Amino acid sequence: MINSFKEFGFQPFLEKALDKIHFTEPTEVQKRLIPLIMKNQSVVGQSQTGSGKTHTFLLPILNAIKVDNESVQAVITTPSRELAYQIYEAAKQLGDQEDHPLMIHNYVGGTDKQRQIEKLHHHQPQVVIGTPGRILDLVKSNDLDIHNAHYMVVDEADMTLDLGFLKDVDAIASTLPKDLQMLVFSATIPAKLKPFLRKYMQDPVIEVIENKNIISPTIHNWLLSTKGRNRNEIIYKLLTIGQPYMALVFTNTKTRADELTDFLRAQGLKVAKIHGGIPPRQRKRVMREVQNLTYQFVVATDLAARGIDIEGVSHVINDDLPDDLEFFIHRVGRTGRNGMSGTAVTLYSPNDDEKISELEKMGIKFQPKVLKNDEIVDSYDRDRRQKRKVKKEQLDINLIGLVKKERKKRKPGYKNKIKKAIRRKEQQERKISRRQKKRD
Repeated sequence: MINSFKEFGFQPFLEKALDKIHFTEPTEVQKRLIPLIMKNQSVVGQSQTGSGKTHTFLLPILNAIKVDNESVQAVITTPSRELAYQIYEAAKQLGDQEDHPLMIHNYVGGTDKQRQIEKLHHHQPQVVIGTPGRILDLVKSNDLDIHNAHYMVVDEADMTLDLGFLKDVDAIASTLPKDLQMLVFSATIPAKLKPFLRKYMQDPVIEVIENKNIISPTIHNWLLSTKGRNRNEIIYKLLTIGQPYMALVFTNTKTRADELTDFLRAQGLKVAKIHGGIPPRQRKRVMREVQNLTYQFVVATDLAARGIDIEGVSHVINDDLPDDLEFFIHRVGRTGRNGMSGTAVTLYSPNDDEKISELEKMGIKFQPKVLKNDEIVDSYDRDRRQKRKVKKEQLDINLIGLVKKERKKRKPGYKNKIKKAIRRKEQQERKISRRQKKRD
């Protein structure tokens, strides 16, 4: 089993880059897929956010780039601008340690296309990173020449499908050589994605990396009842109690993000705001300022849940539960990374009971909390009364009848008789349950 990045045998510039960013031990997805990619295998990697997918494909690709070949050798597509910026920064961080820095360019919508075309006329990049629409535009206009690229990466393939970009990705892939090595990474592999995979990948290695914990064990996952109180006030208290190193607050809509940001700024907090309604150039600037720790507090929509990677997030606050519960995992996964501790706080009202129950079925455990006198203290289970009610209702009808009958007769030893009957009933249920599990 590989326990160190040094065992992969990367080029010296990558070893130097990894030392600089303090990467020593690879993650599970990196241990399993990097050796396969280095052997020219096409792979499908299915793993959750925060598992280290970005460096899983960047390291072997940059290791194989021919520095003296000034043509496009790898194309990396991603469904959002934020993800593209994140991958671009990670690639530059690795590539800049080469004596002759690699030519890595980022192409996303909302940026100056004419300027990009002018630069492409002078030289082509060796690694292309960007959103499918902009890359395809540049390919169709014959400004970006990718027809000799050996690698194609489709990052966050399920999100690419959901946002309707798979057609563009298909068009990009169709212009690439037949000996293309395709690397697809996704949190899930939907059925609608499979025809695309079959079209471009012959006998790919499919690796499903199951998270031992759906959310990191280093995360304190709190459930905080609003109890009819103003959510703005609660979030303000959470941000000012204990002074988090950096806090990400997630909202479900752009309107709510605007409203909450305005409220927090009115209280004197310096707050960054990130959502799809903000112009790309401004969003890029805000992201850069967040990365440079100019802001301590960030309000964002789910665009940011899988689109940004901010170092040192100590707190995540869910203003509301997302409609797509998968995003809950992506949100919470922004903290507690690389073995560091983090705190996730989810505000909920009785209307959210069904969603909370679904998350619990997925294996997510919550610690019930309440805000009292500007302190967060332990609380009761939200459904403690329901549990008592269910327990009472589960008592067998025959036993209830027996209880009533025996109480009425008041014969000596009736309590023991009832207890024995209940024990026998419970034993029978356990046996049935064990048999069912074996069948399953």
